[in-house]
Amino acid sequence: MGNGPAAVVLCAGKGTRMKSAQAKVLHPLLGRPLCAWPLAAAIEVGAHPLVAVVGHQDDAVRAAIRTQFPSQEPRFAVQAEPLGTADAVRAAAEELKDTKGPVLILYGDTPLLTAATLQRLLDALLQTQGPLALVSATAADPSGYGRLIRADGRVVRVVEDRDATLAERTLHEVNAGVYAVDSGFLWTSLAALRPSNAQGEYYLTDLVALAAASGGVAAVEASFEETAGVNDRVDLAACTKVLRRRINEAHMRAGVTLLDPESTTIEALVEVEPDVVVEAFVSLRGKTRVATGCQLGQGSVLDTVEVGEGTEVRPYCVMEHSRVGARCTLGPFARLRPGSELAEGVHLGNFVETKKARIGKGSKANHLSYLGDAVVGAGVNVGAGTIICNYDGVAKHLTEVGDGVFIGSDSQLVAPVKVGAGAFIAAGTTVTEDVPEDALVLSRSPQVVKPGWAKKRRERLKGKP
Repeated sequence: MGNGPAAVVLCAGKGTRMKSAQAKVLHPLLGRPLCAWPLAAAIEVGAHPLVAVVGHQDDAVRAAIRTQFPSQEPRFAVQAEPLGTADAVRAAAEELKDTKGPVLILYGDTPLLTAATLQRLLDALLQTQGPLALVSATAADPSGYGRLIRADGRVVRVVEDRDATLAERTLHEVNAGVYAVDSGFLWTSLAALRPSNAQGEYYLTDLVALAAASGGVAAVEASFEETAGVNDRVDLAACTKVLRRRINEAHMRAGVTLLDPESTTIEALVEVEPDVVVEAFVSLRGKTRVATGCQLGQGSVLDTVEVGEGTEVRPYCVMEHSRVGARCTLGPFARLRPGSELAEGVHLGNFVETKKARIGKGSKANHLSYLGDAVVGAGVNVGAGTIICNYDGVAKHLTEVGDGVFIGSDSQLVAPVKVGAGAFIAAGTTVTEDVPEDALVLSRSPQVVKPGWAKKRRERLKGKP
């Protein structure tokens, strides 16, 4: 039948039950749009070419898929009108006209389907040498699902729930709607299909009876949970819970400690090395990467952050689109905004915020500071309450602080400004001009002391009527 499978993933529907302005297949699910999950499963079993059938919000769906799978060169076909699942697959015929092997047919709203099940499906098609294999499941409540009808143990057709007899509705083996089909049989049979319903739609389930009469149908059973689709936001939440559990279990089996897996969210593209400890209510998002030996404190949120070996992130830090070196200490309640880059051994303490700041090896800002649009050298001490004033109301400006600078508490550095290596900025200073190396800079009003003033004030106030 050829070397490898092609895949068609149906992503054209609007998803009216989501009650959303956004197409259903674009709703986010653990760092991926919904439709990316079945696409990723198909890629895992070597599917190529990969065709997404689009319709509603097709430009946005195309863009999302290309972003998720840039190296796969996905193809697209358009279902101009919603005329049923068979019509949607038929729309992909031109993109797959040169394909000779099996074709996987998947849905963009079935995120729990695994590559292992798809591989079993492909193996069954090859072993039985029939034209079609499908995925079945056993449902405790099969209402609404197409039933598999068997004769002498062999699948002969699928009957939709609304068309089933009373006896057929008692059956619990249902059709998951996932197929592997010989390409020659697929395109010939799709061309021959005629609508047999009041809606005038073309259904893929009609292929099953044709395949049963043309060499047989293989059925591969999967769990009902795995075959579940997303129709509304309740389904989306249920699938999120299942995928979160799968991802967390995979990390734990790979050597990551999750102190409370039920409260921990790790998205699909996150990488965590062994011997990382993740405390409760941590959320790791985007393309975050965490090196071995790190401790991620309770309630912290990391979005597309690289964290170096042995770094401690104390509770309730929020970090996004940043890089953190090895053996740093952050938080609690530190905030790294996009463009922050911390070298090895940096300490950022409680309520310290950085933005587009490069901070050198061993530098410290332990309390209540803001460092924005800055290059800070190695071994710098930033006192409590220090602010880099990077915005003049129109544009952002750069502040440069050399190695070994000491910045006293409650200082302000008004950008653009340069502070030379080894300089000492006295507490309470506002720096508005460049500071030479090893200089002392201070800006204070002279201190005035009036002996006995406080005592006299208290006595005067007590004497008031």
